[in-house]
Amino acid sequence: MKQPFVSSSDSCASSAKRKRPGRYVTWLSLSLMSFMALMILIIYEARWVFPEIQAYFSQSGNLTGQQLATRSRLYLQDAQVRLLEMPNQDASSDAIVDIELAYGLFDVDIYHQHYDCTSASLSVLDETVTALESNSVPPVVLARELLDPINCLTRIEMGQLDRRGEAINTFAERTRWHHQVLIYTGVLIFLLGLLFWWLHERQLRRAEKATQDTLRWMKRAMRDPLTDIGNRSALQQDVMRQQQQSLGLVIVDIDFFKQYNDALGHPAGDTLLCRLARVIADALPEEATLYRLGGDEFAALMPCENHATLQYYCQQLRKRVQEAQFPHLTHPNNDQVTLSIGATWFMPKQAGFPQAYEAADKALYQVKTAGRDDWRIIAVA
Repeated sequence: MKQPFVSSSDSCASSAKRKRPGRYVTWLSLSLMSFMALMILIIYEARWVFPEIQAYFSQSGNLTGQQLATRSRLYLQDAQVRLLEMPNQDASSDAIVDIELAYGLFDVDIYHQHYDCTSASLSVLDETVTALESNSVPPVVLARELLDPINCLTRIEMGQLDRRGEAINTFAERTRWHHQVLIYTGVLIFLLGLLFWWLHERQLRRAEKATQDTLRWMKRAMRDPLTDIGNRSALQQDVMRQQQQSLGLVIVDIDFFKQYNDALGHPAGDTLLCRLARVIADALPEEATLYRLGGDEFAALMPCENHATLQYYCQQLRKRVQEAQFPHLTHPNNDQVTLSIGATWFMPKQAGFPQAYEAADKALYQVKTAGRDDWRIIAVA
């Protein structure tokens, strides 16, 4: 018994379903990974900008030292004015307060780290406060002593301004560099993502085209090129797909077709085959499928519930061919084309296609032995 024939469309579709994910996952994954990388780059750049801005411009950062130096310098200048115009002891107390406030703003770690005049100036302020408290040094002299701390604070102010400018320039350069990296890398990743996606789509289209080509070739392999009806393989396939249905199988043979070909030539014989295929198809019900098994032999497969229905189809087929009146000058018994018809009625699940074909072929042989131009039905053994 022959193995079941698998539908070409089913096999190709299932094959495409099996192959497509594994075959195209690479380009698709690369495309998605490219867009993910672009998003990661954008997120990274966004997370980089805020800390940098905070580091360079936050009011709690080291760069605010310039503001502290300015305030400290103003306090010392106020103290210097008080000392130069000091009329009494109360003015001395106010000057001490100003100097102590200036000292607190002056005594900053960043000043000690970057400006060597800081420690000496703070010592001068300590000595000035001590002298004011003991009233041992003239105020004018003490006012002159404050010039060095004031000059130091002025230097700190200028230095901090320069440091802020450098920080701003550095931040601007780094920001510009990061923006360039973001733009060029983003464009590159985006283009790579588009390229990978295009490659994925191209391979997908190629696969779909290959599948369609395969389906077309398999469909051609299941068709008779002359009459454009099914062939023997298509008949076997259709039987295997209708295992649960009651079917009628009819085999048709053209009587004395060799003599017809010898007398009129093969082109005329091919024309007769095509015309007979149309007549046979019209004589059978719409549910019937016609096949050419080879040479002058045709077969038809149709739903058939009982013997009487199959008998009616055979009678109609013989009648329609007779009505067509195709001339056959070399026919020994008739001047028209006649058919020998053998048929059987079966259910594929109970009796396979080989047994059904054997029964229909046996019926056809009996018709030929009895003189042709007739039909016969034999049950499947």
